[in-house]
Amino acid sequence: MKGLRQHRCWSASSSSGVRLRSKTPTDASCRFAGRQLTHPQQQVAGYVEYIADFIPLFEDPSWSISGLVFLHNAPSPVVDALRVPTLAELQRFPMFGGDQTGELRELLKSRLKGDSAALAADRFLQAPPRPSKALLQHVAEQVAGEESFKLLDNQRLAFDLVKSRIEEAKRSDSKTAVIVVGGPGTGKSVIATQLLGQLSSLGYRVAHATGSRSFTITLRQKVGRRAGNVFKYFNSFMSAIPNDLDVLVCDEAHRIRESSNDRWTRRTLRSDRTQVEELLRAARVPVFLLDENQVVRPNELGTRELIRHEAQALGMRVDEVELDGQFRCAGSAIYVEWVERLLGLRPGGPTNWPGDDSFELWAAADPSELEEFVLDRHQNGYTARLTAGFCWPWNDPDENGELVEDVVIGNWKKPWNLRGDRAVSGAPPSALWASDPDGVAQVGCIYTAQGFEYDYAGIILGEDLVWRGEAWVANPKASRDAGILAAENFDELVRNVYKVLLTRAMLGAGVYSVDRRTNTFLHDRISPATGARAGS
Repeated sequence: MKGLRQHRCWSASSSSGVRLRSKTPTDASCRFAGRQLTHPQQQVAGYVEYIADFIPLFEDPSWSISGLVFLHNAPSPVVDALRVPTLAELQRFPMFGGDQTGELRELLKSRLKGDSAALAADRFLQAPPRPSKALLQHVAEQVAGEESFKLLDNQRLAFDLVKSRIEEAKRSDSKTAVIVVGGPGTGKSVIATQLLGQLSSLGYRVAHATGSRSFTITLRQKVGRRAGNVFKYFNSFMSAIPNDLDVLVCDEAHRIRESSNDRWTRRTLRSDRTQVEELLRAARVPVFLLDENQVVRPNELGTRELIRHEAQALGMRVDEVELDGQFRCAGSAIYVEWVERLLGLRPGGPTNWPGDDSFELWAAADPSELEEFVLDRHQNGYTARLTAGFCWPWNDPDENGELVEDVVIGNWKKPWNLRGDRAVSGAPPSALWASDPDGVAQVGCIYTAQGFEYDYAGIILGEDLVWRGEAWVANPKASRDAGILAAENFDELVRNVYKVLLTRAMLGAGVYSVDRRTNTFLHDRISPATGARAGS
């Protein structure tokens, strides 16, 4: 937490076997029976904060909420070992062991009253969850403090349109769906976060949703744990109360799926509604930000046509905005057009790279040269990442906890990014690969790179897409991506994958294909004058 002095405290008891570690007064974990756990008081503090933030009853000062810890299987010496002065802020959540039921009973008597208890409990249990005013103000403050969340040029047009539609919806009891379409780097996510922050500051009830776990976790980390509670997933609205939100911002809407049901969905939550319909019903003004050329899996169905059709079927007005400004790739619309024509995603066919003073592009001779490019930029203070098509196996860390070097090209080899939620051997969790500096040591894939940006990118094309004669040839047999290799539209999906990987960079990119003829083709498209690395 910014502004707080960091504390480290270790408390051990040979009789209890408890060890506690505290970084700050609000960040603690304890190790018990060989497991690292969140401190019990920290757990309760989180639950209390979440309930206060999402149950509007607690906006009324006559309502209050508190919490306590009851470790029913722990004797008092174990509980005493967890009492640490640096956690003073958490002492408002008292702790009791299994042999302290008398003290627990007295505390409950002092805090609970029998008058109208049943009525109060019913109101609490039946209260619809939604962001409180206090939480929304916190979100607004956090987003306002992020310099990367600033509107530029025609991003403002889309923002102003949504703002006017929600004001209109409040006056006329109407609903409008807003569809914002733009390619990579046109600022869709900036619009999304500004809508969240500024509409929150005006008192509107808003939420943000994506279909990307990595993207959502990174946004939560960027704005902080509490503000992050309004960042959800597309399948979070299966049982949402219609129009309970004023605005629902659906970022990366091209990742919308046919249904929110999956094998883990409880029977009571299962629905016959499409995922688009659930999102449309959840807010008076649902906003969909998408790039149809970023669909990379066969079950991703988000298109403007689908959203428009479902919205109109519900009797909703539909507004559409095209974003044509370029704020990634050094603002180089030339580079984005070159990539799209290279991959056959825009008419005209591949062209020679015409060069752009604001964006560096070159074709590498081998993967070692590409890695050297990425590491050089990283060591000079830039963000840089190496990515590849999903054409190699992806193993879990070995028995020693070391990452397996799965991406092998001749004598060169490197591990994929982690798949799990925990850091291993210095590698960040999967969801943080693109934002954690240690991610530079692994090769990222489409699922960890999509939705993110960094200064420089090194991109390895696998044998799943090769150039033969005058055309690209897609080869599903070379793919290890179970999500797309059996898809009928594999050719379209794999082109979209490489478009995403090629357009993550802000300042420059290096490209290499493991297929010799394809790499020659790439070199031929990048003229020697502009293809040489700057400073080499």
